[in-house]
Amino acid sequence: MNSEHCNPVTLAPNALNMSDPIQLDEFSHSVWEKLASIPQIEVNELATELNTDQSKVLVVAQEAVEGGFLVIQEENFDELIPAAEAIQLINDGLAERKALALLTEAGGEMATGDFAKAAGQAKIAVNDVFRWGKARGWIDRDKQGVRITDAGKSAANGEQDADEKALLKADGKAIQLSQVDEADRVKQLLGKRGDLAKIKSRVRRLLSMTDQGRELFKSGISVKKERNLLTPDDLRSGDWKEITLRPYDVTLPAEEIQPAKVHPLRKIIEQTRRAYLEMGFTEVASPMVESSFWNFDALFQPQDHPARDMQDTFYMAEPATTNLPEDADLVDRVRRAHEDGGDTGSEGWGYKWSPEISKQVVLRTHTTASTIRALTKHPDPPLKTFCVGWVCRNETMSYKHLPVFHQVDGIVIDENASLASLLGTLETFYKKMGFKQVKFKPAFYPYTEPSVDVVVYLESRGKWIEMGGSGIFRPEVTEPLGCKHPVMAWGLGMERLAMIRYGLSDIRELYQGRIEALSEMAMHQ
Repeated sequence: MNSEHCNPVTLAPNALNMSDPIQLDEFSHSVWEKLASIPQIEVNELATELNTDQSKVLVVAQEAVEGGFLVIQEENFDELIPAAEAIQLINDGLAERKALALLTEAGGEMATGDFAKAAGQAKIAVNDVFRWGKARGWIDRDKQGVRITDAGKSAANGEQDADEKALLKADGKAIQLSQVDEADRVKQLLGKRGDLAKIKSRVRRLLSMTDQGRELFKSGISVKKERNLLTPDDLRSGDWKEITLRPYDVTLPAEEIQPAKVHPLRKIIEQTRRAYLEMGFTEVASPMVESSFWNFDALFQPQDHPARDMQDTFYMAEPATTNLPEDADLVDRVRRAHEDGGDTGSEGWGYKWSPEISKQVVLRTHTTASTIRALTKHPDPPLKTFCVGWVCRNETMSYKHLPVFHQVDGIVIDENASLASLLGTLETFYKKMGFKQVKFKPAFYPYTEPSVDVVVYLESRGKWIEMGGSGIFRPEVTEPLGCKHPVMAWGLGMERLAMIRYGLSDIRELYQGRIEALSEMAMHQ
């Protein structure tokens, strides 16, 4: 490690007479020479012209500032950085703009339920509509329904909002926010909309030479040749006499070395798997292409449940159906649980259960399909098992949703299992994952009772974050599968855990494969 370009001669006015001979190394002289010829220049621009790093320019500049020969002026500004898909999203129509067309066709107002249904059929993200449509002042929503505002009518007629204009003006390139119209509104609309852009605070550093510096440079500054080492030619020619060897400073930062790393998401998955194995669990697996029987019916989810709609679930075209389990008694017990509760003591859902619907083939929507298969094979305690794998849901891709993601599910069958046992198991797992504070709050899930959500305290953000759901399987789930004992169950999205661990605001960053971002992630985070 040498101190190249980091130790120019210090020129302090109180120790300097204008008649004193002044020497600068070659790089420092090039910086002075450039600054003497112009009124002002940005540090990054000067570094580019000199084909060097900004840090080296700043070292030379700071030395000169201390001597009163240069001035460094700092200016703070916001930079608008468009997302790669921003222009395409605007040209295709943002969710809230598509919603304007629905409302306009309906006469300007719709009941909330009708609007949500129409938006779902049109593949419009309803949450984005309500969030950003209201933020823009285009849409009002109350108990009576959803309606278009006067501003929304103008937008429906083609009037672009400030952020749309700014992104089109940027044309995919980063620009200074002050260069766009209505900068405050643009910042308001795009500040938390990562699918369109990011707004980052920047500092611009301007360098200018003082009159004292210009006078000194005109009076003549000699250039000192500095080298890291001498060459044979230097020795033969005698040039070594005019060369100063640069001193070495072992305290300077070394060159950064980027070792090979496990992908952050894969690392989270392996840590999760190891945590469960250390707790005595057994890992199980099941097909990613699953029957509706195991994905829905065995979990006591009614066949008319909204989650089974094509808007939420991917159904296979080929094969479209598969066989039901060979155990006819198992299928009949599940049927009875749905229709009248069977022998579970429940009234069931009170409808005619259809085996044809149960035969439909889907891409599994949760890894609970794996653990429920394991429960069927081993209905008697003790059993502690988990599954980590891909799941699919028909979600609109956004900064927090993907149509394909990872999930972990776990179950415990124990004669003495209780809610307290469940909470203790989950607390142990999350503490193994690095969360020091864990708490629980009541929740509702269709196939567990009681049900709770797990909430952990994230010290880096100073707030509580919801992580996943859990509960005790209802008898309508377990008894038709041959299990007469309490079953604790829970699930967690791996991508959500990875986003929290690595401080990501956009779930898509986990799959973009940007080498720069991956290299900056700590190995032991």
